[in-house]
Amino acid sequence: MDESMNQGEEFEHYRVLLFSIAYRMTGSASDAEDLVQETYLRYQTSESSEIVSLKAYLTTIITRLALDYLKSARVAREQYIGDWLPEPILTLEDEGFPLADLEQQEALSLAFLRLLEALSPPERAVFLLHEVFDYPFSEIGSMLEKSPANCRQIFHRARQALQDNRARFEPERQRQRQLLHGFLSASQAGDMAALTSLLAQDVVSWADGGGKVQSILKPIHGQQAVARFWCFWLSRERKNQRSLTVTLAEINGSPAILFWEEGSLAVVISLTLSAVGIQEIYALLNPEKLTYLQKQLSSDSKTKPL
Repeated sequence: MDESMNQGEEFEHYRVLLFSIAYRMTGSASDAEDLVQETYLRYQTSESSEIVSLKAYLTTIITRLALDYLKSARVAREQYIGDWLPEPILTLEDEGFPLADLEQQEALSLAFLRLLEALSPPERAVFLLHEVFDYPFSEIGSMLEKSPANCRQIFHRARQALQDNRARFEPERQRQRQLLHGFLSASQAGDMAALTSLLAQDVVSWADGGGKVQSILKPIHGQQAVARFWCFWLSRERKNQRSLTVTLAEINGSPAILFWEEGSLAVVISLTLSAVGIQEIYALLNPEKLTYLQKQLSSDSKTKPL
């Protein structure tokens, strides 16, 4: 019993790290939790003689499980109705997600997690383990049963594939909130001019309803088209008989708008910003993807009314 308790305590020390790896690998918080639990079960049945470094051992297990998951998930995502977006999560210092490191913060954003979908599972694993979690290629090679030189090549290929689309602009938090408020206010008022002034020329808007709720199936491009859509959608929602409560929360490292209906989370809107305004808009409406976030938000202190 004592040995089992020690195993549990040792595992808990690495739980946040393992979840962080699995979530970034899969883009799904609920599946990441399952992979962490499976990692623990495998650790419990392991022989102590197999383990030289517990951190490396657990990281190897979670990474291989995530790779297996991605191989099976790729087909499902290709058949997904509309745009597939990552599952949003609450990110606060006290939730075990320190975001002081810019690289760590960027790698949690919905925009970046969506970009990772363009990589193959091995590219995604090598890139994240080295770029975000700072594992050397020698360790990554052991985890993936590849040579360090091969891992280095995979990493450079993955970084090159992401390079042109990675956002490096990080506005001040106050500016982020100002744009969120401005976006919501102008959209609900149906003020096309005000909303257009907040948007970058090449702004893109995505929505993920997953076929569960009505939503746009393809991204919307350009200032006028995006402003027209959001002015129509949010001003209509405000005028209809649905009673929606709006709050603000820290989602994937940035402030986001949350719409609630009768106590259930209905929509999450997250913005990616550039030096010239709102660059990308992500609307998550698929109820299955909001379950984990709603569980995190069970405490009223986690959100702020808008």
